[in-house]
Amino acid sequence: MENKIRIGIVGYGNLGRGVELAVTKNPDMELTAVFTRRDPSQVKLAVTGVKALHVDDAASMRDKIDVMILCGGSATDLPEQGPRFARDFCTIDSFDIHAKIPEYFAAVDAAAKEGNHISIISVGWDPGLFSLNRIYAESILPDGDTYTFWGRGVSQGHSDAIRRVKGVKNAVQYTVPVPEAIEAVRSGSRPSLSTRQKHTRECFVVAQEGADLARIEAEIKEMPNYFADYDTSVTFITEEELQRDHAGIPHGGFVMRSGESKSGTRQLIEYSLTLDSNPEFTSSVLVAYARAAFRLAQKGESGARSVFDIAPALLSPKNGEELRRTLL
Repeated sequence: MENKIRIGIVGYGNLGRGVELAVTKNPDMELTAVFTRRDPSQVKLAVTGVKALHVDDAASMRDKIDVMILCGGSATDLPEQGPRFARDFCTIDSFDIHAKIPEYFAAVDAAAKEGNHISIISVGWDPGLFSLNRIYAESILPDGDTYTFWGRGVSQGHSDAIRRVKGVKNAVQYTVPVPEAIEAVRSGSRPSLSTRQKHTRECFVVAQEGADLARIEAEIKEMPNYFADYDTSVTFITEEELQRDHAGIPHGGFVMRSGESKSGTRQLIEYSLTLDSNPEFTSSVLVAYARAAFRLAQKGESGARSVFDIAPALLSPKNGEELRRTLL
């Protein structure tokens, strides 16, 4: 085998640990280093023979890493880290604040061109794989409507919002598609669906001892931007029940396009995911796109890309002949 693609990881939370695992599943890759803001001596990696280093030491590894996978959060980490690392490395990230993607792309694009690197942004399943399915479906069925449903799965942002409510000790929130809405789309009726009609929210809350449960429930259900526009249920449980029944991070969803090729001829495109672990699956997508970034860089390309710009063949370890013979 030719030399392996040398992968670096920035951030060692759920996503970083998922990337570490995903690299071991790809024989053409190897993990070179993990960079953390914590004390590296306190970070224990799952892969033996790989060092954890402080993030400030990353620049010294420019010649030892082919692709750096950025595993920080979109709110505060990636807006700073994306452009910063794009100057020194080819990068992959999962920036997922949809409204801010254009400005983030522009910042990373300028930095990547300055450093003569390739950076693929907003990689994952939404944005990412769901984005690809939306563009395929809308291009194929111009006369149609696109619907995206998320869940049933844990929303980490919404769970965090509940945990910030006074009197809440711990909480998990699930986003749940409304079955009737999905079936209405599948029927070909092309329904106009409100936010409330598409998803419900299920909250499992561990309250602090003596807390006002009625107030907590009301505050959650009335929370703007999170729960006020949804039918929301709040169930109070013990910490033991939370750890036993809600410790995982499952997710998934559907992208659907309902349209007509001519009047009365209905066509439906549907793509779905069912995930036991959201971060592990997202990490697997990041690692596949790292292969694409490496190949584009070898061709001398530079600048930012989105998943829309990456040919599917660049994701696969198989060569063109193998792909045509086995998958086409």
